[in-house]
Amino acid sequence: MDITNSPSVASAVSSASNGAPGTVGNAASLLVLRKAMDVQEAGAIALLAALPQPPALATEGSLGRNINTYA
Repeated sequence: MDITNSPSVASAVSSASNGAPGTVGNAASLLVLRKAMDVQEAGAIALLAALPQPPALATEGSLGRNINTYA
């Protein structure tokens, strides 16, 4: 998954890389980056949950229960 497509993630990464290590701005940028990633994670989970369930396999009848394989 490419997280750099999100504008909020891209801005957080750029501001985090510009600040000096250990500064308040750098810490805030990392918090924004983590929050943006959490939002994307929640969106991905919602999309996966919205996928339709695959159809159930046949459990009775003459079609779809057996696979005949011959070499």
